[in-house]
Amino acid sequence: MADVGGTLTFDDITVDSVLPGGLPSFIPMTDGSAITKLDASLNWPAYGVGLRRVFSPDTHTLYKRFTEQTARHALALGEHQKAVLVGYGEDPLVEAFWTRRERDSLVERIAEQEWDLVLSCNYSIYGDWPRTEHLLNMRRSLMLAQEFAEAGVNVVPNVYWFRLEDLQRYLAWVEDTQPAGIAINVQTVRDNADWDSWERPGLHWLAENLPEDMPVFLTGLSRANRIAEMAQIFGPRLTLISQNPHQYALHGAIMTANGREDVHARSEDAFAVTVQYMASLLPNR
Repeated sequence: MADVGGTLTFDDITVDSVLPGGLPSFIPMTDGSAITKLDASLNWPAYGVGLRRVFSPDTHTLYKRFTEQTARHALALGEHQKAVLVGYGEDPLVEAFWTRRERDSLVERIAEQEWDLVLSCNYSIYGDWPRTEHLLNMRRSLMLAQEFAEAGVNVVPNVYWFRLEDLQRYLAWVEDTQPAGIAINVQTVRDNADWDSWERPGLHWLAENLPEDMPVFLTGLSRANRIAEMAQIFGPRLTLISQNPHQYALHGAIMTANGREDVHARSEDAFAVTVQYMASLLPNR
């Protein structure tokens, strides 16, 4: 409780930030190395990198390649391309980031890397956890986004929920503080039962109740039918972020309307095909 300021409310939290211009509706994630080869035929407007590629899960320190140069240079991006830090990771990683962030000035040092956008860390909410843990982690997620904003970073806070009242609290906070957007990590919800009973109803509720111009970032959708449904309910305000193109490309595979196809393509060709296919599922801006 002391760690989150002695309260579980959101009333004292604001995330004063803006979105960079020129973001595409689909942002592929890579492994944090230079995108020169993968991007050769695409010239894609933005690329994402997961937190574990920047903050080591083994040493709990920032990797030197991101502290000795800007994110743009580390990824070999062109001047018009955007670098997006996707602050999601397994629980031990994000917990270590929280614990060490002040001692090691992690937020400020990530700000120095000049990411065009950061999606703030999400802290887990499990159904079999005590309710207090839910409330603590919802507040921590918003607090961390505020810390990034105060460091001068363009940041979008992550929201997680378990009950309807959680969504209602987020909505009241969004209406009061008007963040630049909201991010939702859906990559951990693979089971159809969890998707249909929890994640999907919450996303529909948000689509209906959020301000109509509120940008929404979804990370981890990989099934064409789910992507199509989210594109329908959120429309052009939706941005999808996924590591599927990179993962498939490592094995020469592509994503199609029929699912994964192992075509034994060159990695850069497979990557380009999947990026273009996933982008085609989303509304034009």
